[in-house]
Amino acid sequence: MNKKNKIVYMGTPHYAKEILESLIQADDMEVSLVLTQPDRPVGRKKVLTPPPVKVLAEEHGIEVLQPNRLVDEGMFEAIKEANPDYIIVAAFGQILPRNILDIAPCINLHASLLPQYRGASPVQQSLLNGDEKSGVTSMLMEEGLDTGDILEMAEFVIPEDMRLHALMQQLTVDACELTLSTVRNFKNITPQKQNEAEATLCKKIKKADGQIDFDDAVSIYNKYRAFEGWPGIFTGNGMKFEGVELVDKDVKHTAYEILSFEDDSVVVGCSKGALKIATFQPASKKPMSSKAYCVGRGLKVGNKII
Repeated sequence: MNKKNKIVYMGTPHYAKEILESLIQADDMEVSLVLTQPDRPVGRKKVLTPPPVKVLAEEHGIEVLQPNRLVDEGMFEAIKEANPDYIIVAAFGQILPRNILDIAPCINLHASLLPQYRGASPVQQSLLNGDEKSGVTSMLMEEGLDTGDILEMAEFVIPEDMRLHALMQQLTVDACELTLSTVRNFKNITPQKQNEAEATLCKKIKKADGQIDFDDAVSIYNKYRAFEGWPGIFTGNGMKFEGVELVDKDVKHTAYEILSFEDDSVVVGCSKGALKIATFQPASKKPMSSKAYCVGRGLKVGNKII
């Protein structure tokens, strides 16, 4: 039987959990140590909740460490003692210090086509920009943020109506396959330098990023796709919107104007373009059909929704 690849794994959210699952299930991989972020308070009741990666690792009896920082006492020694052939990293949330990078080849699975969208929110950024394609890159890690040499890539053409959760699910599947491919072929891969002239950075998403003002229909629709789940899209008065479709991209209208009613949806004009919206949710109220909202307030074609 061929020798198994000994893996130390670092990751935190669902994306990283799925990649870990693929490594655990592979006959030629052996994960002996997992590092993940500390348990965090979740929800209104602030229930202390373990990361998905921790839950999976413990189900399989794999040792788990949860350092606040990788430079914490004992972290280097624990990884060194595991004697890994590879350190695999996916959405871990920390930059690896030099002494850990020197233990074994460190391979990161980043959810973009590097050097595009280095940083914290590559999948959202791809949707915000209306990109035709996205993908996953396996790269050799160094001390910079997503700046290491590229090993392999998997590309995916994004359907125009695909939103964040579906795209993330697709990229997660691709990342699982790419991880196994990169480890298995590592010795035959020639790492490629990233082109710094093409590099872009993306920042962590803030709640305020979801605010819209009905200026450009395409940019609003792309925010709707990118901010699925959180922070969503909303106006300055806290009105949230769901079930959004792009009706036209270029025709000029009065912002917020009701252009027509279609079944229970309302077509709303933007300074450029128009959107069909199925659901309105006023601040601190339950969601309702957009038509019911308008009828309840006596709003007709030609009026503004707010």
